Parts: sequence; C-alpha cells; structure tokens
Amino acid sequence: MKFAVFTVSLPDWTPEEAVRELAEQGWDGIEWRVVDQEPTAGDVGFWQGNRCTWPASTFEQDVPRIKELTQQAGLGIPSIGTYVKSDELDAIEGLMRGAAALGVTQMRVQTGTPGPEGYRAAFAQRRKEFQAVAELSRTYGVRALIELHHQSLISSASAAARFVEGFDPETVGVIHDIGNMLQEGYEYDPWSLEILGEHLAHVHVKNAVPRPERVEEANRTRWTWEWAPMREGVADYDLLFSSLARIGYDGWVTVEDFSTELPLAERVRDNLAYLREVTGRVGIG
Repeated sequence: MKFAVFTVSLPDWTPEEAVRELAEQGWDGIEWRVVDQEPTAGDVGFWQGNRCTWPASTFEQDVPRIKELTQQAGLGIPSIGTYVKSDELDAIEGLMRGAAALGVTQMRVQTGTPGPEGYRAAFAQRRKEFQAVAELSRTYGVRALIELHHQSLISSASAAARFVEGFDPETVGVIHDIGNMLQEGYEYDPWSLEILGEHLAHVHVKNAVPRPERVEEANRTRWTWEWAPMREGVADYDLLFSSLARIGYDGWVTVEDFSTELPLAERVRDNLAYLREVTGRVGIG
C-alpha cells in the first residue's frame, strides 16, 4: 500500500515546495490538482487561490514540467485530480492525453449533481455520457474515476455500483472516500468495499466531525459537519484499513485533509505518521 497527498489540501505550497516537502517526509506520491481557478485578490485557500494547482487549460503543455518535478523528487502519481464533468468530452480527451503522456493511468471525472430534471433523469443521462468517457479511457489507457461524494449524484457505494454496472472496470472505476461518505452515503466499511468490488480503483481519506448549531427562531439544534484532523474525526480507520487488507487492496491511498488546526507541514507529517500507525496495528506491511 502506498500513500500520497492530493494537492487540493496543500494550498500554501507551490508545486516545487510540495514535492520537496512530501519527499522529505517520506510520502510515496502526489496527486496533482488540475483545474482552471477563478482569479483571486491574493487570498490562498483549498478551492480558490490554491498555489498547488495546475491549470486544466494548459495541462498538456505543463506535462514535461510536472513529470520533471515529480520524478526528481522520487514520487509517484496515483491519479490526476481533475474537476472535468462527464459531458465535457473535448476537455476530458485533452486531460486524458496529458495524463497518458505523464504516465498516469487514471483521473477523476465528475458526475455532478442533479439539476431541475431530477435525480433519476440525471443519473440516466450521466450513464449515457460515461459511455463516451469509457471509449476515451480505452483509447488513451487512462481510467475514468468517479468519487463517492456527499451531495452529488453518487454519494454511496451502492449508488456507484448501480452507476458503473456494465462498464469495464479497466475503463471506469470508483474512488472510495470515507470522509465524504460520513456526511452522506456511509455504508459499513467492509460492505461498501464489497459492493464496489472490482470497480474499486482508488482510495481517498480525510476525517470529519458533526457540530451542533442552535437555531433560536426554530427552537431546535441543527447539525452540520466540519473537517477534522485525521486522528480526531468520526471515521474508524482501523476498520477501513483492516477491511482493505481483507479484500487484498494494495493500491494507493491519498490524503486530502481539509482541517486547519495544525500548521500545514506539521499536519501533513502527522497524517503520514497516523497512517503508518494504523496500518501497523492492522498488520499491513
């Protein structure tokens, strides 16, 4: 099992700083964030102003630089973290062509959320779109990954299994993400992995906690979720990793930690220490 960091969670670092820090800390890989960001007034954040992001519009041109930086640091690239949607076939093709040139065999493709047409119609339409996505995947040798994500079309393993039914797992796979599933779509870890079966292609990890918020005008408490340090959230990582070991998963596990309690370098370093502690406890070498 190999550990990487998704650069969406490294907003303060440049790509050069990220590969240097991760290599020094002992990580195995880096999962690059690829998206065209809206201009900001200099503010740095996870989703806007993120300094550790490659523009999607120039990704193919940036591939030689990305390859050089990553290889010189001795890091692998488990996947490309794109935000491209399943109906954006020209963009998908360009990104897959770039990923193939980079030597990366999988990238994320988003299914999005239901629109006014409703869930069932959106689900059917996205499946039709993924037929074309799968053909591109076959052409370029880059598997399209669907991430389990709260408040999206595919929030649970069961929904993902319905969605990918009939697709070749070599062309369409699923990212298991327990942090997202805590907020919506959680299914008992061993069963969720079994449900995904051969379509389980990648694993993301992060953690979250529920927080109460008093709504005085309604005389009630509303519960919301907040991101938390890996050690402190609700997710049972001993159970997840023992379940991964039970099914023989030995692929990549990528961290995308959105907590901010610790300074970035300390947070990233402790996440690797925690993953090693957990895998050691459950007997994963």
